[in-house]
Amino acid sequence: MTAMMAMTIILSSLFTTMGDKAEAAYYHTKAISVAKANLGVPYQWGGLTPRGFDCSGLVKYSFGKAGKVLPRTAAEMFYNKGYRVNSLRTGDLMFFAQNKASRPSHVAIYIGGGKMIQSSSSKGVSIASTSNSYWKPRFIGAKRF
Repeated sequence: MTAMMAMTIILSSLFTTMGDKAEAAYYHTKAISVAKANLGVPYQWGGLTPRGFDCSGLVKYSFGKAGKVLPRTAAEMFYNKGYRVNSLRTGDLMFFAQNKASRPSHVAIYIGGGKMIQSSSSKGVSIASTSNSYWKPRFIGAKRF
């Protein structure tokens, strides 16, 4: 009887873990789809809607449409959500510091293939290379949740 119970617990935890990974893959994919559907939307400081987005507004909006609630600012996302990762996976959040301080002031979603989707003040919602000469030296870390 105990062996059967142990097997049930093991299988249950295995399927729960697989379900969590499938759910994470779904909301990352959905968030990226939402962000891509907004390509070309102009940058608007404080913007949270398809009329205009700032960087964290785009990330918050896209993940919100996928069912994940995120804080409002890049710094709040960086300090209060997820866990730090050293190698990027699709759907991870990338953080950048645009001044000499290491405090995050920009966030983008990694979409794979060395690309990220963001809302930048110069291009609005757009796709950029992670090795872009402006962004690469300002990268301070990535988070996954």
